[in-house]
Amino acid sequence: MKGNRMKKLNVLSLFDGMSCGQISLDKLGIPVKNYFASEIDKYAIKVTQANFPETVQLGDVTTVDPDSLPKIDLLIGGSPCQGFSFAGKQLNFDDPRSQLFFEYVRLLKALKPKYFLLENVRMKKESMDVITEALGVEPVAINSNLVSAQNRYRLYWTNIPMDGLPQDKGIMLKDILEPVEKIEDVYYYSDKSIAYMQRGNDKWQQAGARRADRYTQTPDTEKAFTITANFHKGVPYNYFADIRDKSKCVRPGGRGSYDRHEWDSVDTHHIRKLTVTECERLQTVPDGYTCGVSNTQRYKMLGNGWTVDVIKHIFEGLKEDLK
Repeated sequence: MKGNRMKKLNVLSLFDGMSCGQISLDKLGIPVKNYFASEIDKYAIKVTQANFPETVQLGDVTTVDPDSLPKIDLLIGGSPCQGFSFAGKQLNFDDPRSQLFFEYVRLLKALKPKYFLLENVRMKKESMDVITEALGVEPVAINSNLVSAQNRYRLYWTNIPMDGLPQDKGIMLKDILEPVEKIEDVYYYSDKSIAYMQRGNDKWQQAGARRADRYTQTPDTEKAFTITANFHKGVPYNYFADIRDKSKCVRPGGRGSYDRHEWDSVDTHHIRKLTVTECERLQTVPDGYTCGVSNTQRYKMLGNGWTVDVIKHIFEGLKEDLK
């Protein structure tokens, strides 16, 4: 290569979603010749095309013909994880969505790209071993909390040279919150919604064995819980007690501090959803990137997406190798 010019890559992204891989490449300034995306969600495709209009959409992964593509330099993807996730039914490869992993393997074998990356959730060892054997590399476990204000533990199988884990940036929940005065009323929960969550206090199992009265996060010292595709459903998936606004947080006896265990005694009018912009920041996606579709769809694609700065860290090795 002459000077510092890098080769332009042909990239194939399977289960592309809103194209977080493309955001990562763009952040690093890695030039792309062609970016082929396999995705079937029309809302995610709309967001991708609004931000990267030259993306070539290929549709359903099962119909992607490797013979119709040029030489692919980089194959990436995060195959559907519902069958693997500890938060789901753990059907593993019996779940048809998780069987789509083998479409990734099919195209990896046919295209023989120089580089590949597969992302997925924590799973049982036997499932992890199947993926490891098929791809020929051990997974690297990375928690997004190193580069963002969100706890998000994921596995990454890749042959891209990687210089250890990302540095901890020390980002806390407070660092991604929008100013209180900018939070629209639509994000605050009604008394009815809060009562619904309180009634289910003993059964909610999201984020481990947390009960509703243990969901409170201290923004100055804690990270957000993992955002999921269910965030749009509201409580208990998307729950934040925003105690910065004292006018919406009235405590018995006039005390100013908040004890996380005093669920029943705290005025609930400050309990709200994290906004879509705040969720973009949790995934280190540029503010406003997901505009153009409903908030429901924006929450879904952000919950299904990648933490961009984790992928960016992995692609740093790609950048070095392309010089």
